[in-house]
Amino acid sequence: MPTTPAQPRLRVAVFGAGSIGCHLGGMLAATAEVTLIGRPAAMAAIDADGLTLTGPGQARREIRDLTTADPKAAAGADYVLVTVKSADTAAAARELAPHLGPDTVVVSFQNGLRNPDVLRSALPSHRVVAGMVPYNVVRTGPAAFHQGSGGALMLAADEGANALADAAGASGLLLELRPDMPAVQAAKLLMNLNNALNALSGLPLREQVGQRAYRLCLARCQREALAAFRATGVTPAKLGPVAPGLMPHVLGLPDALFHRLAGASLRIDAAARSSMWEDLQRARPTEIDSLQGEIVALAERQGLTAPANARLITLVREAETAAPGTARYWSGPALLAELASAR
Repeated sequence: MPTTPAQPRLRVAVFGAGSIGCHLGGMLAATAEVTLIGRPAAMAAIDADGLTLTGPGQARREIRDLTTADPKAAAGADYVLVTVKSADTAAAARELAPHLGPDTVVVSFQNGLRNPDVLRSALPSHRVVAGMVPYNVVRTGPAAFHQGSGGALMLAADEGANALADAAGASGLLLELRPDMPAVQAAKLLMNLNNALNALSGLPLREQVGQRAYRLCLARCQREALAAFRATGVTPAKLGPVAPGLMPHVLGLPDALFHRLAGASLRIDAAARSSMWEDLQRARPTEIDSLQGEIVALAERQGLTAPANARLITLVREAETAAPGTARYWSGPALLAELASAR
């Protein structure tokens, strides 16, 4: 009886394999042929020890034979997942361009609003698909990464995304195809405005978000963002139980009531922290320009101001340049007072 030939495994390269990239690549390795392309020292650690992934409700995964530090390794890939910081997107496209096959699909799994357009501009011959990662991943060792919160990946509902979506599902990754990715990206940016607050607090995410003063700081940032979005005709998608327009009000509720009404937002691993906190710990540039900076720029283009977001940019810049061990950690009340005085 004739047999059906096995389908070739999907070939996936992850360019900019840091915490998010290593997590995505490691998970996809269950069903796809994955290559991680990242900093030589980080890739050497994974070559030596293998990749270890942990997370809520997940069995520990240990994966080997994934890595290289050379962009040439993207040659022949069906998909290239771009996970570099926003400031590095244009450079990533230039490095990748000579090595991409004619049918390679490029997927932006990055923060901010503009990275897919940057990639499209730099790679006009290639299909570029916007994606969104809703959860937090932190490096817990040289080759170990921990997913600290939950949620489903999102990809633009594009024909080119279907094979990757199938591989993700088979690998145990939750993934949704969305027809409204610009609205999804706007909603993610609203949530990511907490990254700077978490980094400046020095606290785990769950502890920080559980304190009303920090939430009031986030509410200020979100109100400024929502005003800027309204002025440009953008309506952020509803990604959770609370509509984006209501989130500043919910964030300002007393702790006990907030815990009852928005308990899902606190279902975060006790050790989870924002990627910006990790950047400051490792003396790396942050993505503040693609988060608070995006809101300030958007507001200015509409003749508006975003003083709380602008002040956070200054505070994060100060933390970036502080000598190791000397950066200030802000209490919730102190940070709220600082933002309230911003003009």
